[in-house]
Amino acid sequence: MIPSWLHVLALVALSCGFVSAAIVAVDEIRHPQHMWIMNLVWPLVALFGTVITLWGYFTYGRLATKQEFMAAKADDETPPSKRETPFGVMVAKGASHCGSGCTLGDIVAEWLAFAVPGVAVALGWQTLFAEKMFAVWILDFIFAFLIGIAFQYFTIKPMRNLGPGEGLVQAVKADTLSLTAWQIGMYGFMAIAQFWLFRGLLGTRLEVNTPEFWFMMQIAMICGFVTSYPVNRWLLRAGIKETM
Repeated sequence: MIPSWLHVLALVALSCGFVSAAIVAVDEIRHPQHMWIMNLVWPLVALFGTVITLWGYFTYGRLATKQEFMAAKADDETPPSKRETPFGVMVAKGASHCGSGCTLGDIVAEWLAFAVPGVAVALGWQTLFAEKMFAVWILDFIFAFLIGIAFQYFTIKPMRNLGPGEGLVQAVKADTLSLTAWQIGMYGFMAIAQFWLFRGLLGTRLEVNTPEFWFMMQIAMICGFVTSYPVNRWLLRAGIKETM
């Protein structure tokens, strides 16, 4: 049985995520990002990063607005997002960029598998996997990969002035390791939450249509950020990913 305090905590955490995402989205209407894809990235990250993302957005995200870039260009200066952002924060932005695609992909995949169980069956549930969650993880990865590559494509292609084909190749190179590292962290925590915390300690199951599931997903996304951070650090140092 899920204790009432955990249910309330889940609702509060999810509310913080929605409010944080809304605050960022509203501010972006007035101060759009220089790279349009970041207008999607920041609110998606805020869904799980909540107040930490708000701090990151208003401290460093605001340095990458169209207004700031145009002002720097007019003065023939380096944009403030490049000049005033520490490398560690650039790594965090790179990991978060990847995580935003994972977040959107996982949301879509989890609700699709919940609404249409046949999708999980087609991916091996009841044949390859006795546990539905493992089949849904395959769907999670597919959606996260496709959306993550799309997000990376719309970052790398304009920054490097690449053609569509080369832009896609570079997006795959830049995001595959990062996304995989993120999903490993996310899967690892969700397995602990499902099998140990909820089934083992609480004697119940995590279901997609409950606040507790998505609260656990918020934590899982933070774990994904942690596991992908060193990978993104290496990718940026190697010049495979672009600093933002």
